[in-house]
Amino acid sequence: MTIGVFVTGTDTDVGKTVVSAWLVKSWNGDYWKPIQSGVKNGLDADLIRCVTPNAVIHSSSFLLNASLSPHLAAKLDNINIKLEDFNLPQTIRPLVVEGIGGVLVPINESNLTIDLINHLKLPTIVVAKSGLGTINHTLLTIKALQFRKIKIVGIIMSGQVNDENRQAIEHFSGISVIAQLPQLNVVVNDLIQYPPLILRPF
Repeated sequence: MTIGVFVTGTDTDVGKTVVSAWLVKSWNGDYWKPIQSGVKNGLDADLIRCVTPNAVIHSSSFLLNASLSPHLAAKLDNINIKLEDFNLPQTIRPLVVEGIGGVLVPINESNLTIDLINHLKLPTIVVAKSGLGTINHTLLTIKALQFRKIKIVGIIMSGQVNDENRQAIEHFSGISVIAQLPQLNVVVNDLIQYPPLILRPF
């Protein structure tokens, strides 16, 4: 039985890949990105390989050319994405699964990313920016996950440490911020040197 977490975010470009690389390194885990869009601009898995060269990286189920929401990128590529196409890779190590965009991003004409999370039956870690606007976005993401009864093991904030925003998110959501990753200017070198996350929520 595969164990692991689904790394989702409050938006695009909030640091999901950086967090995923850190978790893979911390747990000596495997990595899987079920849907990768914008492949012409490179793969998120490339960062994982740089940070943890020995990590096992499982192939994405869908590689989409355009840097767009999956439902649009797939349409342009004449690809039909179905929930039944996704099965967790089998591994004896912790599996870090990275989502695409936020939880309500469409993956086809009927399903959202949150449906994929529910289908894979993994607990989630929510990645949120630390700055202005994050309280609203994070609380809305948490509400959506809780409405679907999807387990949230914690929040990881990315960017300049902001204790006021952290405290507000924890107060109004009841969910702990389990880590705060500072602004990583040289991502690979900083992540290699950054202390591992000890918590293993599975």
